[in-house]
Amino acid sequence: MDIQFPIETKDIQKLIPHRYPFLLIDRITAFESMKTLTAIKNVTMNEPHFQGHFPDFPVMPGVLIIEALAQACGTLAILSEGGRNPEEIYFFAGIDNARFKRQVVPGDQLLLKVELMANKRGIGKFKAVATVDGQVAVEAEIMCAKRAVEL
Repeated sequence: MDIQFPIETKDIQKLIPHRYPFLLIDRITAFESMKTLTAIKNVTMNEPHFQGHFPDFPVMPGVLIIEALAQACGTLAILSEGGRNPEEIYFFAGIDNARFKRQVVPGDQLLLKVELMANKRGIGKFKAVATVDGQVAVEAEIMCAKRAVEL
């Protein structure tokens, strides 16, 4: 697979099955096979969760930041395999040591950095960190499992 950076949203959609409003990666800026991936999520007031998640003080839900990191982990695995196999999908399989350290608000740009720590029998474990302006917003260890699916 010939990879040119940055990888934009239309090409990210060729890699992972997520779509609006649940596609939480806007751009991939760096990738090293079986090692690391860096992605960007631009946080805007137009996102549907801001209508009900503290409307007077809009804050991106932490679980959505974790999901953005999980999508980055799955994308690292898929790119490392040379691209998406339409008969397989990566599922969020676990989370350890999650810490929420900074609120994320509209106008912020999340920098998502994921690093493969281990990969055994189709289950990857990743160190995942989301930052805004150099400050850690969320960090966690995330597991993703590759499974066959019938579409």
